[in-house]
Amino acid sequence: MVGILWKCASILSFTLMLTFVKLLDENIPVGQALFARNFFALIPLMALLAWQGVSLRATLHTDNPIGHVKRAISGMTAMGLWFAALQRLTFPEATAIVYAAPLIMVVLAATILGEKVRIYRWSAVMVGFLGVFVILTPQIRQGFNVTESAASLGAALALGAACCMAITSVFVRQLARTESTGTIVLYFLVAGAGMTLVTVPTWVMPSFEDLALLVAIGVFGGIGQLMLTQAFQSAEASLIAPFEYTSMIWVVLIGYTVFGEIPAIEVLLGASIVICSGIFVIYRERQLGLKRDERKVGAPLRP
Repeated sequence: MVGILWKCASILSFTLMLTFVKLLDENIPVGQALFARNFFALIPLMALLAWQGVSLRATLHTDNPIGHVKRAISGMTAMGLWFAALQRLTFPEATAIVYAAPLIMVVLAATILGEKVRIYRWSAVMVGFLGVFVILTPQIRQGFNVTESAASLGAALALGAACCMAITSVFVRQLARTESTGTIVLYFLVAGAGMTLVTVPTWVMPSFEDLALLVAIGVFGGIGQLMLTQAFQSAEASLIAPFEYTSMIWVVLIGYTVFGEIPAIEVLLGASIVICSGIFVIYRERQLGLKRDERKVGAPLRP
């Protein structure tokens, strides 16, 4: 229960971060918002390290610098596409499309990690992509013209973000074999902030309100990461993973109350299909994990 509560709290924190991104003046470049997301996220991370008495030198120790670089590149690309999509789509629509990331992760796990994926999960993936197709129905009707339609471009950006999120998950899985959570988070924030410095020529002088939003984006993003880390330390990943989809509750509420957005029926129907498929994939991962553990200890398999 503690792990589930930390997970739900992290989802709320990340949703508030995305709300601040959407509230930003359109004149604020995506690169500037990305820098703020990483730089100001160091504030809660450093505060936690100081409270725990963990030295920065120990956290910076790594045995896989190349892995951190790959994770930073894919993670920052996903975040950049995600932020850009939020500027062109309604909150619920963008979120529903990005829900495809766990489904794409199954495909990558089979092709890159060499994991054995059987018919149950492949079926769930195909049904989930059908849900994405339903969400994209309005853009498909309009010819999916990304050069003339902001919504079509936003949908394409959200799909790209989902793909990059799935790739990032692969890299994080590989890093987690040898690196601590604090090290993974710290290198991502530092590398991400450094990478976005190349966009400095495009930055603008923010107003006081925009500056406050930029700081809030980083702080709430950092708090969300720390809460998520605590969730993984308190409960199994397969147990808390389905609660990722509670974000749709906050997204719909905030989209309606703050931005006056009412989700289309295609978005709600497609999101329901994608969520059900994602939960089934997570459930199968958990069942297979239990069977692997039983084999290791020589216990009889459940029927």
